[in-house]
Amino acid sequence: MAHMADLDAETLGARIRDARQRADLTQGQLAAAAGLGDRTIVNKIESGNRAVSALELSDIAIALDVRMTSFFKEATPAIVSHRDSQNPDAADALIDRRLAKLASEVEFLEELAPDELGLRHLDPLAHPQTMSQAEQLGLRAREMVGLPVDEPVVDLCATVSQLGLLVFSQDLGPDTADAGTILLPRGGVSLINSHHAVGRRRLAAAHELGHYLVADEYTVDWRVALASADLELRLDRFARAFLLPGEAIARDWTQLFAMRSVREAAVILASRYRVDMATLSRRLLELGVVSSEVAAQIRNARTTREDIQVLGLNVGREFEGTSTPVAFANSALRAYANERISKERALDLLQATVGEDRLPPLRVRRSDEIWHVV
Repeated sequence: MAHMADLDAETLGARIRDARQRADLTQGQLAAAAGLGDRTIVNKIESGNRAVSALELSDIAIALDVRMTSFFKEATPAIVSHRDSQNPDAADALIDRRLAKLASEVEFLEELAPDELGLRHLDPLAHPQTMSQAEQLGLRAREMVGLPVDEPVVDLCATVSQLGLLVFSQDLGPDTADAGTILLPRGGVSLINSHHAVGRRRLAAAHELGHYLVADEYTVDWRVALASADLELRLDRFARAFLLPGEAIARDWTQLFAMRSVREAAVILASRYRVDMATLSRRLLELGVVSSEVAAQIRNARTTREDIQVLGLNVGREFEGTSTPVAFANSALRAYANERISKERALDLLQATVGEDRLPPLRVRRSDEIWHVV
């Protein structure tokens, strides 16, 4: 990574301009937020005609909600490629910024301890050209993570991390994409919009796994459950096949429906496999297990508190609020315990998922060690 003294003003200005556009701020707004006077100063900085001090750059980074270090290194190739093909004022700017930030944090921790995060290079699998191929890709993915064909994916985040995909979640609001994924030189990073219900979040995460396996370098998906493009439809089918393996779901539904009403059978099965009713309904219909009328009943079914208590159902909370993968959190905590990063940096990396009181204690150094360092 370059240092401030090594970076020419034009390159630094261009990176500031890119970050400002991604933050959807005008030059005047950035000038006001960073205390730089008026827009002409920002204009001169971005064009490389005015030097910027370290303190000014720090204020600019805070105003743009990016790390100051992001100005001194090349962006991940997948991010560069994506941004070169996009309007900087596109509607996915929020998730774009958050994904880029997470990718930078993952790469930062990987530099400190290359093997702790479990990132790995996978040979890309072929894009599914038909729904049948999407089904087979779902089964192949289950084999790759060692899942039996009849077991639910209980911890989806931990499961996909076996393949080198780190899945984070943040509440991005109702008007932002469901999910996005960046392919890194090793592994990948996905961000799930936790504003939605847990079933939709898990479907989005499984959908992003599909993008990762076929090596789509940068994707932002809106309403994955309502995808319209052919590839998106096939990756949605992949996601359902991964979460709801065909033979097992058909068997379980037949057994439950023989003893219970449509609604009870649906709430039990949806809870067992941790999916929403729309996903379960569509899966059973595409497998030919139920009629369109029964599928509509399943889609409209609602799980009540009484169902949870009486039927002993699972209450899913995966990708709720702000969440980080276990490997990422552990890597940040170890970096802090080994004094590779500061307390403030550790808490920032952990995104308030761990309080200061839960940070590991630092090792007390012996006096001879201190003198050795000096």
